[in-house]
Amino acid sequence: MTALAPLARIHSPPRNAMQSGRANTGGWLLEYAPTPQALDPLMGWVGRGDTRNQVRLHFPTLEAAVAFAEARGISYEVAPPPAERPIKPKVYADNFRYGRTENWSH
Repeated sequence: MTALAPLARIHSPPRNAMQSGRANTGGWLLEYAPTPQALDPLMGWVGRGDTRNQVRLHFPTLEAAVAFAEARGISYEVAPPPAERPIKPKVYADNFRYGRTENWSH
């Protein structure tokens, strides 16, 4: 029985939903694909004997993540980075601006 090379996904994580800016969104992650769960014969619990599912490796560039995977023989797939939407600057004083055309939000 031959062991297959572990499959990994390299992607750039999107920004957090609680985040309004672009801070901490420039890196790349390498995450291993989940392995099938197995039933423990003694206790009956479901689990995995592989701890790679818990590993998330952070890299500053895509090239560094790919080089890491190739150096260790990890088969990988690269997901395209999320589309960047422009951030519209908001000013609190605009809520009370004269000649405002938008509806009041409160």
